[in-house]
Amino acid sequence: MKTIGLIGGMSWESTVVYYQALNTFIKEKLGGLHSAKVLINSIDFAELEVLQKTGQWDKSADLVLGCAQTLQSAGADVILIGANTMHKVAPQVESDINIPLLHIADATAQRLIEDGVQKVGLIGTAYTMEQDFYKGRLSEKFGLEVIVPNGVQRKLVHDVIYNELCLGKINQRSRQDYIEVINDLQEQGAEAVILGCTEVTLLVSAYDTRVPLYDTTSIHAEAAVKFALGE
Repeated sequence: MKTIGLIGGMSWESTVVYYQALNTFIKEKLGGLHSAKVLINSIDFAELEVLQKTGQWDKSADLVLGCAQTLQSAGADVILIGANTMHKVAPQVESDINIPLLHIADATAQRLIEDGVQKVGLIGTAYTMEQDFYKGRLSEKFGLEVIVPNGVQRKLVHDVIYNELCLGKINQRSRQDYIEVINDLQEQGAEAVILGCTEVTLLVSAYDTRVPLYDTTSIHAEAAVKFALGE
């Protein structure tokens, strides 16, 4: 079994979910007392959030790259960035490490394609919904048609992530707001909706909506386990 290097803390709430998912998938694959070989390097999210907000993406890239290089030196065989938004700096990280980086958007797109989905909704942070590093990759590399919520909805989704979910707060009103946003994407023709922020799975699940939801945290973790087991 190969060792998975996870860059966490973005936020630590979703890093907990990652760790649980990695071990759950290993247990399902191997049974018995098996657990995942995982190294975690956790960022202080408060520092990173300031860099995000002020547009200092080069400094963000340096911070994430340093974590990746530390994990590589510690013996990791593959790197996971445990956040959708921070895949904005994935190219810079990937170019300066000598082990593979499993991209969360690629793993998600491959699952969508396997399931025959062509038009997909995307919710996440404002950076993920509005900038091209994520939805552009889905469309240009995989040929998917990606739609996002309107401006008011994007602000709502973003604010709930940073002001509630990253702080471990689960608000029933926010859950209903998210369901309404997801239903609106379905009405616009989305065949499925990507939960494009690793915290969103804390708030909504497949049981809450009529349209299929793609949990990027779970998909990313499962892809890492398949890599670790040579699949």
